[in-house]
Amino acid sequence: MLDRLISTSFVLSKSHATLVRQASKRGTSTKFFFTTVIHINYNQKCRAYSAFRPMAFTLQSKKKLRDGAEIPILGFGTYELEGRSVINPVKWALEAGYRHIDSAAWYYNEKECGEAIKSFLSETGTPRSEIFYTTKLRSNTSYDATIKAIDASLKACDLGYIDLYLLHSAIGGPEKRQECWRAVCDAKKEGKIKSIGVSNFGVAHIKEMLEQGVELPAVNQVDLHPFMTRTDIVDICHKHDIALEAWAPLVRGLRFKHPSITKLAQKYNKQVAQILLRYSIQKGYIPIPKSSSKERIISNTQIYDFELSEDEIKHLDSLDEALATDWEVTTCP
Repeated sequence: MLDRLISTSFVLSKSHATLVRQASKRGTSTKFFFTTVIHINYNQKCRAYSAFRPMAFTLQSKKKLRDGAEIPILGFGTYELEGRSVINPVKWALEAGYRHIDSAAWYYNEKECGEAIKSFLSETGTPRSEIFYTTKLRSNTSYDATIKAIDASLKACDLGYIDLYLLHSAIGGPEKRQECWRAVCDAKKEGKIKSIGVSNFGVAHIKEMLEQGVELPAVNQVDLHPFMTRTDIVDICHKHDIALEAWAPLVRGLRFKHPSITKLAQKYNKQVAQILLRYSIQKGYIPIPKSSSKERIISNTQIYDFELSEDEIKHLDSLDEALATDWEVTTCP
């Protein structure tokens, strides 16, 4: 879970050393420091998520995915910003320091996202490689339709390649999911896509992929926040090194007045949205907040100068009420 360990005087047992090695493979480019060694038995395997604690995240921090690619730990979402309404928000996000833009065929803004990104690159001299662009397959139908959809998305954004391509949902049934995933894997082999993943996949869908022996997704993007903790999905994704993206980290504003959240906002002199985003990052998720307001786009980046305590994270976890803020299809057949 780190790319550097600060030397300590601890003498590790064989099992602890294994745990450390496992942690070091998972990675984020953010530096960590060693706090304690915890040996946790989870389905007969060691997990090290509590053994290390972040010393400092920044807006430039990235997480290493299971395929070796690096993804910025804060993204900018574009859901409900259709057509040309997305251009200014994307440019404002890039100017504010975001380097991760999340689109989808279903958002009807791939062309405009690409236009905004290219404009920013041209104006600032920023290389294309510094921008992480995600888009998604609208629906699972067939192998051929998926290949056509990928080509259409690639043409629409006009960015040369897609950094991350997701199946937007598991809807369609096992056969269609498998065919569409095969197409995505083939597009990756051809260099059209750098990383591949899924969105709104539940435990059964991940198990299905494991049984099929296919390449596992680098990412699962789901509705994740303190009021929808999805511990079963989180556990299976952690177990198989699948990064979790939170597509509604701000709970769509539905719990902005919750006393537990407002109390923390007052304590840290932060906005409620900033508390929720900090929670998401400390949980190891990749939050993707969206906004059409330049002020909020900027303020959503101001989450790196404070840290929630372990007890505060646990308390926020306890607020779970299985609150679906929008589309809930993680249990579809």
